[in-house]
Amino acid sequence: LKSNVLYFFSRTKTPRKPVLKKSSNTSLKDPVGVYCRVRPLSVQDQECCIEVISETTVQIHPPDGYRIFRNGEYRETQYTFKEVFGTLVTQKALFDVVARPLVEDLIRGKNGLLFTYGVTGSGKTHTMTGSPGDGGLLPRCLDMIFNSIGPFQAKRFVFKLDDKNGVDVQCEVDALLERQKRDAMPIPKTPSGKRQIDPEFADMISVRDHCKVEEVEEDNVYSVFVSYIEIYNNYIYDLLEEIPFDPIKPNLAVCQLDLNHTLCRPPQSKVLREDQNHNMYVIGCTEVEVKSTEEAFEVFWRGQKKRRIANTQLNRESSRSHSVFMIKLAQAPLDADGDNVLQEREQITLSQLSLVDLAGSERTNRTKAEGNRLREAGNINQSLMTLRTCIEVLRENQMYGTNKMVPYRDSKLTHLFKNYFDGEGKVRMIVCVNPKAEDYEESLQVMRFAEMTQEVEVARPVDKPLCGLTPGRRFRNQMRGGPISGEEQSVTEMLLQNFPPLPSCELLDVNDDQTLPRLIEVLEKRHRMRQMLSEEFTKNVLAFKTMLQEFDSSIVSKENYAQGKLTEKEKMITGQKMEIERLEKKTKTLEYKIEILEKTTTIYEEDKRNLQQELESKSQKLQRQASDKRRLEARLQGMVTETTMKWEKECQNAPPVRLRHRRSRSAGERWVDHKPPSNVPTETVMQPHVSHAITVAAANEKALAKCDKYMLTHQELASDGEIETKLIKGDVYRTRGGGQAVQFTDIETLKQESPTGRKRRSSPSSPTPPEDAAESEWTDVETRCSVAVEMRAGSNLGPGYQHHAQPK
Repeated sequence: LKSNVLYFFSRTKTPRKPVLKKSSNTSLKDPVGVYCRVRPLSVQDQECCIEVISETTVQIHPPDGYRIFRNGEYRETQYTFKEVFGTLVTQKALFDVVARPLVEDLIRGKNGLLFTYGVTGSGKTHTMTGSPGDGGLLPRCLDMIFNSIGPFQAKRFVFKLDDKNGVDVQCEVDALLERQKRDAMPIPKTPSGKRQIDPEFADMISVRDHCKVEEVEEDNVYSVFVSYIEIYNNYIYDLLEEIPFDPIKPNLAVCQLDLNHTLCRPPQSKVLREDQNHNMYVIGCTEVEVKSTEEAFEVFWRGQKKRRIANTQLNRESSRSHSVFMIKLAQAPLDADGDNVLQEREQITLSQLSLVDLAGSERTNRTKAEGNRLREAGNINQSLMTLRTCIEVLRENQMYGTNKMVPYRDSKLTHLFKNYFDGEGKVRMIVCVNPKAEDYEESLQVMRFAEMTQEVEVARPVDKPLCGLTPGRRFRNQMRGGPISGEEQSVTEMLLQNFPPLPSCELLDVNDDQTLPRLIEVLEKRHRMRQMLSEEFTKNVLAFKTMLQEFDSSIVSKENYAQGKLTEKEKMITGQKMEIERLEKKTKTLEYKIEILEKTTTIYEEDKRNLQQELESKSQKLQRQASDKRRLEARLQGMVTETTMKWEKECQNAPPVRLRHRRSRSAGERWVDHKPPSNVPTETVMQPHVSHAITVAAANEKALAKCDKYMLTHQELASDGEIETKLIKGDVYRTRGGGQAVQFTDIETLKQESPTGRKRRSSPSSPTPPEDAAESEWTDVETRCSVAVEMRAGSNLGPGYQHHAQPK
């Protein structure tokens, strides 16, 4: 069943890319950086199935004999990465792009994870470790770390790792005791400066690039710790653990890891635990403090020899386990004097860079694995399958907003690095592929997994807070002649080593005449050397005193000059303060005026708005009135037009006017004598009298129907003050509507004058009009003579009048 795990792995299809749901904090996340490296073919004329299209794209096509036809076409698939490295890329170019940023983050206190992924024989171990004369990513990372922090390293045992994934800082005395205890061990420890490099890996670490981080905190001290583990058959083993032979144990066995087949106990697997910061670590893992690239790589090489490898059909030295090389960097600030490390655990920063070389996925029918090799292949494929499942769940949670549990605990590999995917560092992956045609199916699955991994985003780590002490403490302490970090010898020790060594003082023979002379000679040489050193010291002291005096005088003069300048600056500052106060007062006054103006402006704007509203309302009212007026004018115009047309029709159908001769008196005809009640009786001898007349006070239809003549008696005041009586006469006609119409034909005037005559007033002022002036205007002769009265028959509301203009 385990041998067929890879078949299920290869048949799993990568789901299509849906629309991403961007969360609110996407700016604080970075995608997993996935890079691709194509190794060269082992045989020049070998068939190739992978081609590099551009700096970010590779194309994979089925080899001959394994072509996939879709709709009759030959299918080729392209995959995109952050960057693609071809077969001619150098280890340095790969390191500069992929690993160098992780080392920079490590020195700045941030974590990082770099792992190589691919099928068996794709060049993962070569990429990570390198080959003689061409070191890989791991030795280059170590070289860059020590090139950057070399002058600022702490002495050994100043930092001490505990068993809970933490770190403590020790004082100089405790660190010195630890170093003495180490030096007293039976195995001699060669100082790092005089370490003999193992020729087996000397070419791998002879890196001449000397790359380093430019901006390193010089007021910190640093220490590097390394550890090396492997995950074999889903168990964790410490590759740096020394397990000597124990004769008490009855179950003795030959250690499978020891190349010399020495008797030893089998290695014990380790357990994973979670620390107080929710980071995973291996309990009891050996962590070695190293002070140079050579020492660190020697520790790595010692563990590399214990790593499980085997010969398979696909690779002569195939890795049968996942290896993890962890580099921890502890750093803490110096105290205020710059002498010692600050004894505060809260100020210690512990960062970690994990370099993982994953075992290659493989198909057992190609490797021809049996027995232990078959079991190893199944566990390798199972752990890689768990890694793929975790990546898929992470991707689904981020893209769809789900909250599925990520199965980190299903494998030791994913459980160890779960905190990186939860946002505790930067994650980068190098996909190594072999372009040969035989690896087509495995390479296709690797490409799909890499494409899916790029869609996972990891939270960006937060920067560490600063300690708050004054920068430049180390430099000032060195200027004062303070202690220099590292394991360098003091000046006194160097002077004592330059003295000639004392010969043996033991006298074994009374006649020995050589020991004492030799001793005397050595002592005299030492005495002369001491005198020379004393004289040299005295000269140096005098010269130093002279320099100090000159320096003091220079300092005094500079202090006086600085004091004078300081006094001038203080006066200038005082004047500027006074000017500032004056400007502040002026500013307050202007602000007060501005506030008043703003309030006034607000009032005016309010009045303006009110007036505008009132103007708008009145304008609307005027518009309504104008509209009503236009409507009324149109209505009246229509009525006038209608009435005019009606009058024209009536005039056309009316009988012609009978012309009569004017006469003063009429007899034999029936008259309507219309005498208004307002007439004043006169006492004249001659009075107007018409026989056969019907006297009425107001014209009515009944009287007009019985008569054919009409007379109106009208009185008005003449210009000389006398009453003038006018008799207005007319003919009565029957209208078409059944009513009566009067047509005035004649006017008779009766006037009474005094024989004495009455002088007419010459006053220019006009007399006061009487109260009934309005009625006299309406009843004047000219108006009466041009108006006809028509009374409609059948009217219930009394007589109705219609006025018709008629010339006299």
